[in-house]
Amino acid sequence: MSNNIAFQSVKNLRSMLQRGEVTPVELVDTFAERIERHNPQSKAFITTTIDTAREQASRLSRGDLNGSSFAGIPYASKDLFDVQGVRTSAGSRAFHDRIAKKDAFAIAKLRAAQAVSLGKTNLHEFAYGATGENEVYGTAVNAYDPTRLAGGSSSGSAAAVAFGLVPAALGTDTGGSVRAPAALNGLVGFKPTIGRVPTSGVVPYCWTLDHVGLMTRTIADCADLLTIVSGYDPSDPASVNRTVENYPEALDQDISGLRVGIPSNFYYERADDEILEALERVKEYLVANGAKLMPVTFPDMEHSRTVSLTVQMPEALSAHSAYLQERGDLYSADFRAGLALGQCILAEHYVKAKRFIEIYRQQTNRLFDQVDLILTPATPEIAQKVGTVKVTRNGVNEAIGNAITRFTTFFNMTGHPALAMPCAMHTQGLPIALQLVGRYFDEMTVLRAAHAIERSDQFSIPLPKVDV
Repeated sequence: MSNNIAFQSVKNLRSMLQRGEVTPVELVDTFAERIERHNPQSKAFITTTIDTAREQASRLSRGDLNGSSFAGIPYASKDLFDVQGVRTSAGSRAFHDRIAKKDAFAIAKLRAAQAVSLGKTNLHEFAYGATGENEVYGTAVNAYDPTRLAGGSSSGSAAAVAFGLVPAALGTDTGGSVRAPAALNGLVGFKPTIGRVPTSGVVPYCWTLDHVGLMTRTIADCADLLTIVSGYDPSDPASVNRTVENYPEALDQDISGLRVGIPSNFYYERADDEILEALERVKEYLVANGAKLMPVTFPDMEHSRTVSLTVQMPEALSAHSAYLQERGDLYSADFRAGLALGQCILAEHYVKAKRFIEIYRQQTNRLFDQVDLILTPATPEIAQKVGTVKVTRNGVNEAIGNAITRFTTFFNMTGHPALAMPCAMHTQGLPIALQLVGRYFDEMTVLRAAHAIERSDQFSIPLPKVDV
């Protein structure tokens, strides 16, 4: 049965459930067997909840399976999301005994939709890093080449979907931590507008920049998942009380007349030639289908990463101050060094960085007076080897984490919805991905354009050669 299930979309699995070709328990058992077989290599999961999942699946009736689009569907969540009664480790020794008392908002919504949690996925400790390297739980690897990084910080969520261990997963995205690993593993990764999906019940890293994100195989599955987990939670100061749209409704609309912004600065610079060539083919396809390409100029990006870090580190320090006093010796040296950096950032610098972010938001928002979407590469590099420290491109040395997220970080500061999806294969046998960015709360247009691209066989990629 594994051959017929492992790499199916949620939509196909739901059809199989409704037709009685497979039961919810059989789905759980199939994915559980794959987790047992592939987790030692993939390092995707930290904690599994197979017994609980099997019990939940056994209670689902045929009528239940006609409910939500995720009824009876297994999924996983980055181990920052609280799942009632399950440890939330955050990828750290420091949280070895932190048992969640209630579900995070997104988990509660999935539970209400009768989705079935198979467990908690690996991550860069406390989401502090873009490579996914973790000294406690191991480093999640790339399904297309296990000698390469899955990317981070939502490394385990990407590996879980890419290795065929679950059909969908939740992650968090503070600087590209969903979009970048999705891009490197040939998946769809979506960071909705800030406030669209509440972060309540998610271990914080940086309140200003944290977003809940989604990883799926297809745009349709992403649209379904977004419809389920979106909402308003007054306990989350960033949450926005706005009607949740039925995102799948927009998918089959054409893209004729869509104005697509092509950045004239930063986003097409210092990137792998094959990635840039793939984006040219995407542009040609959009034009052939009635879209109009228009140049746009972004704000000066020279100091944007510094601005992001100047906000991240003091907020991370604030979030962890109580734990540091009690169990600082259980934090990794890498994360402690980052928190120490937070202590060195003056209030004056933090305030200036927050003002820069507001300026970035205003200036970027004005671009959408001219265009409906913005198209960029998702990453400037393909997945690099595990252990890589720096990448050299056009004579410039760049830390690997900075390279992985160079094209994603800015949109965490602005808060615009941004989606990564595969669009080609590199000659080295690794996925290439594009990024689509939309107006605030216009996830519908982002998903519509992404679906139009996905429909073309020109941009489909092969599945990883994982033993099924």
